[in-house]
Amino acid sequence: MAVKKKTTIKKKVAPKKKVAPKKKVTPKKNATKSKGKKPAFGGYAISFAGHKETVEQVFGNKPIAPSEMTKKIWAFVKSKNLSNR
Repeated sequence: MAVKKKTTIKKKVAPKKKVAPKKKVTPKKNATKSKGKKPAFGGYAISFAGHKETVEQVFGNKPIAPSEMTKKIWAFVKSKNLSNR
């Protein structure tokens, strides 16, 4: 009986990639000067301070869709003159 020889298959190894030297990272300067409070984005500023209305008084007791919430909030803001416009 003849014994078969085991053949080994060599795997091809990809050549190593050259690694570029790391660049020095310079720290960014943080702006420490305070410019005061920025106005609201878009120019609207709404203040609910001093109002004691509850969510149920503004929206009602029944479940409503988000689009209806938006409509009711803006109706409330406009009726009470809460915006800066």
